Amino acid sequence: MIVLDTHVLVWAVNDERRLGAEARAAIAAAGETDEIGISAITPWEIALLAESGRLRLAQEAGAWIRAALALPGIRLLPIDPAIATDSARLPGALRADPADRLLVATARQCGAPLLTADFAILSYAAGGHVQTIDATR
Repeated sequence: MIVLDTHVLVWAVNDERRLGAEARAAIAAAGETDEIGISAITPWEIALLAESGRLRLAQEAGAWIRAALALPGIRLLPIDPAIATDSARLPGALRADPADRLLVATARQCGAPLLTADFAILSYAAGGHVQTIDATR
């Protein structure tokens, strides 16, 4: 299983060039076994970004999210009590962004790498607190 950061889901669905070959291969491999994890915080982030004008989608945010979550291999991962509490107690120093903390906690609870291009999360992973795959590679 892999967990996709919000921007990586958008890049993958929109087939953006920013998504690297290694990242594409990881998504394809995970998709074959229905192991592409999407945190329940991701639809919220996408809707918020679309409403604020920071993200342009080909269709209304709700329809885009439904279509993305219906793609083969995608599994919506709930924010359960273990993930919620882990996000508040993450070891080391990770910025206070609640969505990032929930994404990291989700990957940790799943024992899966988080596919991201977020420099802060990649730096946090260097401390051994979460597995990551750089989405630009």
